[in-house]
Amino acid sequence: MRKQAAKKMPLAPDPRFNDKQVTRFVNNVMEQGKKSIAFRIFYDAIDRVSQMTGDNGYEVWKKALVNVTPAVEVRSRRIGGATFQIPAEVRPDRKISLCMKWLIRFAGERNGKSMAEKLASEIVAASKGEGAAFKKKEDTHRMAEANKAFSHFRI
Repeated sequence: MRKQAAKKMPLAPDPRFNDKQVTRFVNNVMEQGKKSIAFRIFYDAIDRVSQMTGDNGYEVWKKALVNVTPAVEVRSRRIGGATFQIPAEVRPDRKISLCMKWLIRFAGERNGKSMAEKLASEIVAASKGEGAAFKKKEDTHRMAEANKAFSHFRI
């Protein structure tokens, strides 16, 4: 057993927007430790979002994150030999983590040439309340609603 929980490393804010959340997003985009490439992908995507919408790309990205952030999720729990899907509130830290990972994952599954292009189109779709990442949030909420009867088994 650990004596205490591991400490979280402090994140440095990104150079362009001076926002720690951007750095966190870029860390999720990053593959094989290539952070400068991840930053280039993100900034290209934000520039494309600005061109596509005519709005500030950074603000559209923030709105997309808010739209994709889940409030509840279902967690599996074994009770009396049966496994139930029990609705549970999502911790604030996990909310951010899930919405970023969903945006990136579903952007990667999109059709397009570069990751920046795919990420830009997913961000625009999510900010409008469309796209696969937004659908994932809706499905998660629907699952929690359907299993509301088991909420008395709280985890």
